[in-house]
Amino acid sequence: MAQKKRWVRLLVVFILLISAYIAVNTTLFKPSLGSRLARLSVVYYLAPRFTPDTPVDVTRDAVENLSKLATLPWGTKVEETSVAGLKAEWVRARKTPENSKKVLLYFHGGGFFCGSAASHRYLAAMLSKASGMPVLVPEYRLAPEFKFPTANVDCLDSYLWLLDQGYKPENIALGGDSAGGCLVLMTLLSIKEKNLPMPKAAIMISPMTDAVSFDGESLKSRSQADPLFDGGDMGKHMMWYFGPKDQRPELASPLNMDLSGLPPLFIQAGDDEVLLSDSTRLADRAKKAGVKVKLEVWENMWHVFQSFGVICPEARRAVNHLGLFLKQELK
Repeated sequence: MAQKKRWVRLLVVFILLISAYIAVNTTLFKPSLGSRLARLSVVYYLAPRFTPDTPVDVTRDAVENLSKLATLPWGTKVEETSVAGLKAEWVRARKTPENSKKVLLYFHGGGFFCGSAASHRYLAAMLSKASGMPVLVPEYRLAPEFKFPTANVDCLDSYLWLLDQGYKPENIALGGDSAGGCLVLMTLLSIKEKNLPMPKAAIMISPMTDAVSFDGESLKSRSQADPLFDGGDMGKHMMWYFGPKDQRPELASPLNMDLSGLPPLFIQAGDDEVLLSDSTRLADRAKKAGVKVKLEVWENMWHVFQSFGVICPEARRAVNHLGLFLKQELK
């Protein structure tokens, strides 16, 4: 009888765990319960440690520690390497060919002052799984220790390194989130300026596209909805990399540069983020410049919500959309 009761208790616990998993991952609720839990982690853990008054090391540690909670998809392979003198990681999903001729070169986000290959390992793994190609994440040098144009040089050098390794430009895509998305756009413009072969496509997640004027409508309209940023804080973070506002180079506002000649772009943003206007204006101006552009704005989502795919079904769907785009463009 005691053994029977024990098995009944175990069955009840198992059913409760399965029910909790289904509840968190179901999309019947909008937004999903999983996304609400993820949002709470941003509000109560990350946001208080992401203010301009917070010591840089504290913010860096917070980003790294939060990322450690994400379990990589089963079978993911991570290989440390060196790219153009920088530490980097190859991230390959389980079924990704070891000798794949295609690659996603991914620039991590973090306001130019935090983030790493490790902090973005889960997102890179999900992108590899969705696209079927390996993801290379270089660790460009960070502000405030290294100022403009150091990160730009590192990102361009990483692309040139791939070309030197024999990868063809038509088999390379660039990707990045937040400041990494800005680095994607700046790198594409530098490639065009130097008359180098252009990569086949680019994906950008919640990109910052104007680090000079900060006049996007969403900086005000989404300031109460954004769980991570206050619109007024954005310029303070940019000081660490770009320097005083009146001394910033044209490239610090890639949104306002000539966007013609860029490869197909896929831009994703959350409807609740203060940087939403950076994405919508980029999509509009790139289209007017003759660039093939796809834009997705995810309702009730925040800045780089795609990083929370462990518990957020919307994040997993968004990453799958990015992967499908890469498959279609890099046939």
